[in-house]
Amino acid sequence: MSGKLIVFEGVEGCGKTTQMTLCSQWLESLSVSFVLTREPGGTELGKHLRRLLLEKSENKPVGEVTELLLYAADRAQHIEQELKPNLADGKYILCDRYTDSTIAYQGYGRGLNMSLINQLNYIATGGLESDLTIWLDVDVEVGLSRKRGSEAALDRIEQETIAFHRRVQQGYTELAATYPSRIFRVDGSLSKEVVYENIKEILNKRLLSILTPDS
Repeated sequence: MSGKLIVFEGVEGCGKTTQMTLCSQWLESLSVSFVLTREPGGTELGKHLRRLLLEKSENKPVGEVTELLLYAADRAQHIEQELKPNLADGKYILCDRYTDSTIAYQGYGRGLNMSLINQLNYIATGGLESDLTIWLDVDVEVGLSRKRGSEAALDRIEQETIAFHRRVQQGYTELAATYPSRIFRVDGSLSKEVVYENIKEILNKRLLSILTPDS
């Protein structure tokens, strides 16, 4: 069995972590070899980059281009250290964010040059695309309300303006329309159980039918 890269995307508070955990438990029940990872922070270097990217600093804010380059550096290391080796070993990778996040957040959200973003994404990935991307679509106000209701403090990106998060959401909407064979929308406003069943149905049809034909 060849490895597959399955990416989970969406605005803040869309439920990616919850759904990745449920999907990992399902894969484990099927005896499918898998790994859970994320961007930024999927490697030791990435953990340090994640802290730099997400910690809020009033006195020395991270520049927008600097932010873009740090995400690209995290991704390049992630590809070489985690994604390529695990795919070569035939593992299913469940990845929290990938290239679409950069397009949505730094492209649509920040308004940075899309050609530059696409070039950096290609340099970092060497052209490696996801086999399937699950877009958990939820209203930005709902997602941010979920984050504010949790015990964890909001990070630098989560503290951005509502206008920023709406631009990010628009980015995901346009990406899904542009790449319908790769990006699959799932209504993230439903209960976590219903969302999970909808994701499982997509995975079953697209990637796992040979393993669980009757599921």
